[in-house]
Amino acid sequence: MIELTDDILAKVIKKRPEESHKGTFGRAVLIGGNYQYGGAIIMSAEACIHSGAGLTTVVTTEKNHHPLHARLPEAMVLNFSDWELLYEVVRAADVVLIGPGLGLDATVLAVLKGVLAEQQKDQWLVIDGSAITLVAKHQLSLKYPKQVIFTPHQMEWKRLSGLTIEEQTTENNQAMQEKLGATIILKKHRTEIYNGQTVYKNTVGNAGMATGGTGDTLAGMIAGFAAQFENTSDAVAAAVYLHSKIGDDLAEENYVVLPTKVSQALPGYMKKYNRKGS
Repeated sequence: MIELTDDILAKVIKKRPEESHKGTFGRAVLIGGNYQYGGAIIMSAEACIHSGAGLTTVVTTEKNHHPLHARLPEAMVLNFSDWELLYEVVRAADVVLIGPGLGLDATVLAVLKGVLAEQQKDQWLVIDGSAITLVAKHQLSLKYPKQVIFTPHQMEWKRLSGLTIEEQTTENNQAMQEKLGATIILKKHRTEIYNGQTVYKNTVGNAGMATGGTGDTLAGMIAGFAAQFENTSDAVAAAVYLHSKIGDDLAEENYVVLPTKVSQALPGYMKKYNRKGS
């Protein structure tokens, strides 16, 4: 098991080329936020944008459009019901994130099935939150599992893998990851990343981060890093580590670490580690 440290950030976060444009840094499509959980997808979008994705499109229920634009004018937005446009932007994306605040109803199940069917061979698909539950409940198949990243907490991993929390040992988790074929980011006190024979363990994080939206923010960071950095395995590990690293620094002065504060700190931290990695 490889322990994550600052070295992963210096390795991944490189200076941006002088001759570049927004398309250089990836197209991310984020899908989630039903009528009740709009904040989840907004927090994911904030993390994705602040982590440097070139273009971010959010697919969410119409109720969330005005709050999203008020907070994040950088994001584009469309509705779940815009089927033709939805799948058009999905096909053009470098990375698709589905799940934060998505819910479990028939409409979003249909959206999820469509996204799984439309996944492109060279496209990353991040499956988070309730989308994990839908995949497990309906035994949905993956078109390109090696291009899929699941981000479960331990109960979601139980649903997906069939392993009880007590059975979630490194060996059992690794065996189930190999069976699924997708990368698994198992969120817990010390988050673990399973990717074939490689297992990463996070070394940072704190109890102040145990608040709503923390996982949504991490999912958005993963999408942002996967959209713009070439080595996706390292990029995912860097996103996991930096998320908790910022959280630890904020916890020095704050009893509770708000996820939105993590996102707001991202550009400064990425500049700091870019200097170290250049």
